[in-house]
Amino acid sequence: MFGFIKKGFSKTADAIKEILPEKVLKIDKETLEEILLESDVPYEIVEEMIYYLPPQDTVKRADVKHVMKAYFIYKTDEVEEQKPFVDLVIGVNGAGKTTTIAKMANNYKNSGKKVMLGASDTFRAAAIEQLKRWADKIEVPIVYTAQDHDPSAVAYDTISSANAKGFDNVIIDTAGRLHNHANLSNELKKIVRICGKAKEGAPHRKILVLDGTQGNSAINQAKSFNEIVGIDAIIITKLDGTAKGGALFGVARELKLPIIYVGVGESKDDLIPFNPDEFIEVILDTIFVRDNG
Repeated sequence: MFGFIKKGFSKTADAIKEILPEKVLKIDKETLEEILLESDVPYEIVEEMIYYLPPQDTVKRADVKHVMKAYFIYKTDEVEEQKPFVDLVIGVNGAGKTTTIAKMANNYKNSGKKVMLGASDTFRAAAIEQLKRWADKIEVPIVYTAQDHDPSAVAYDTISSANAKGFDNVIIDTAGRLHNHANLSNELKKIVRICGKAKEGAPHRKILVLDGTQGNSAINQAKSFNEIVGIDAIIITKLDGTAKGGALFGVARELKLPIIYVGVGESKDDLIPFNPDEFIEVILDTIFVRDNG
């Protein structure tokens, strides 16, 4: 798993090496600040990190680690396991939402769960076709309809079918039009409402997919979606293609929501559980030699 995390943050590590070619035992705060900013850690968080470090001009690995870990202490509400457990997946077009749903389904299937997909992005015919292709590829059933049909009806039918057939998990796609469109806002609210009619408490988890290559600009997008329906968890995609891995500090701090997965590639197996400790260790390993605690 640690290898997958390294793969996902390899470009971020490369950006750090441009500033600091050789690992060190101690680092001066000015160089550390430059590294953090280059990795797309938000400026105000960089200033905060530097402030909370020991007052000396140079700091050790353990000092930096202690400060970094504080940004991933967020409250995670325990969700009672339902059957089927319904994930509603939200995000703008281009964030990798449909591919992420397929990867989630593959993860569920590999853990022995029966999973069904719902193609509630009826705004784009291409979205329906893409999810159908993925469903065929990973051999899971999918409920879909024609373009422009009521997406809430698809969600209802998916949950009802999975419930009747004893499925463990349901993953529902949603339209990804721009987050500031009133029609999308109303549509998402309706889908959430109708899910609850199909299964009490559904959707049990509302997941927002964010494009990792957007760095900190994705935070405002996330705030907008959170205001519309109340997000429960975050997935960050395309981290293998960006040097902006430091943006995860901003996402965690600003949204105070758990990052549950990161996407680190194109294959069906390239969605891995996010472990903040492993993420921090990868950054520290690029800066510090390992024998400094």
